[in-house]
Amino acid sequence: MRALLSVFDKTGLLEFAKALHEQGVDLVASGGTGRVLRDAGLSVTTVEDLTGLPSVLGGRVKTLHPAIHGGILAREADADELAEHGWQPIELVVVNLYPFVQTVAREGVTQAEAIEQIDIGGVALIRAAAKNFERVTIVTNPEDYDQVLAEITVEGSTSQGTRLALARKAFALTAAYDVAIADFLIGHQEGLPEALSLTLPQTMTLRYGENPHQAGALYGLPGVGPLGGEQLQGKALSYNNLLDIDAAWAAAEDFREPAVVIVKHLSPTGIAVGDDLPQVFQAALASDPVSAFGGVIACNRTVEAAMVEAFGDLFIEGVAAPDFSEEALALLAKRKNCRVLRMADLPAAGYGLRSVRGGVLAQSPDSDPPADWQVVTKRQPTGEEMRAMRFAWQAVKHVKSNAIVFAKGEATVGIGGGLPSRVDAVRLAAAKAGENATGASMASDAFFPFPDGLEVAAEAGVTAVVQPGGSIRDEQVITAADRLGVAMCFTGVRHFRH
Repeated sequence: MRALLSVFDKTGLLEFAKALHEQGVDLVASGGTGRVLRDAGLSVTTVEDLTGLPSVLGGRVKTLHPAIHGGILAREADADELAEHGWQPIELVVVNLYPFVQTVAREGVTQAEAIEQIDIGGVALIRAAAKNFERVTIVTNPEDYDQVLAEITVEGSTSQGTRLALARKAFALTAAYDVAIADFLIGHQEGLPEALSLTLPQTMTLRYGENPHQAGALYGLPGVGPLGGEQLQGKALSYNNLLDIDAAWAAAEDFREPAVVIVKHLSPTGIAVGDDLPQVFQAALASDPVSAFGGVIACNRTVEAAMVEAFGDLFIEGVAAPDFSEEALALLAKRKNCRVLRMADLPAAGYGLRSVRGGVLAQSPDSDPPADWQVVTKRQPTGEEMRAMRFAWQAVKHVKSNAIVFAKGEATVGIGGGLPSRVDAVRLAAAKAGENATGASMASDAFFPFPDGLEVAAEAGVTAVVQPGGSIRDEQVITAADRLGVAMCFTGVRHFRH
């Protein structure tokens, strides 16, 4: 048996190669792989010896030669033709690729740097070996070394079933690799892509989906943890946990100031910003302490012990933050069922995707274009009202439509969302706020189609409102605001979130 080895990730390579050598396998290796094996005292035929040609173009061309690909792609019926050229069959191909995905994930990576990490020869080797799985074993991941070696040791070769399974994995790898390259290049163009290609391996099997009778799984980029983070402790993440933490983290990450967001069933129950995180958490919790029970918490700063202590006896499904102090982790460890995620700083996505029947919807991120707000009422908002409105306007984009946020300072005091009637969303926010509605500012994710929503807010005690404007009844709404003494601003931009 002859094996070709050409790997970037050399995890377990020496042990695997030594074991193959002990089984009488003839080793062929390229470049750096060959040097590692020779330095370990193994007998290795280099690719250059096999092809009679040196590696050229700074290593861009090494294995692209008929002596290599003929040996891999030859069928049993091709044995005579192979012998005419003096080539030998290759039965085992061990290849992994340049780390393109890891390279482009680095902050500030240039296009030139990324392009040099596009593997050509490795992909060609993988595809050739996978195509000829009837005779050839393709290994693309060190985690498969033990199984392949065990079968060779016992049976002298791998089984047909193993070769087919490894070929499936190989084609999935090259497909995902090409998609990652296309996505990177698409990210350097304006607008949405003309075509979408998605090849995501299953990275986590879930106990079930939204309900126990539904199957569930997470698919993502190879080597990227759940939601781009790392689970440090707690029960396995569920389908609903992943959705809630993703929503909470998106909201927390949207604020430059230290922020705490509490989410329950994909709806924020409280959002607050400020310098003292334990106090910020208490402000977010006070927005709706009843609904926060069983929710998830996201914080865009390192979580210290004092913040965990501020949680008190509140039942929490999960906590996400960029980092945690050792003392905070020790306290969280006492909450055995609480999932703790350390979130990574992933590059911003150029567009978001949602599945619909028969297709996929794509849209660019909901970033608020820079624009000056227009004060449309006779009364100008005070500085404190304007501060609360700006906070509420940033918070409301993370609430399901129809979305209403009551805020004081830089904390929500009442949230109403996910309702088909905007006036009902105002009533819900007012009920959640209670006495805290007095003197609050309000943000609405879209215009008021009638004055009734504003009238209900004013009756609850709201003194300032920010909304997009654009209704055919804007003048009626403005007249109502003037009559009620409410200051109101139009943004010209809406924040629907369905």
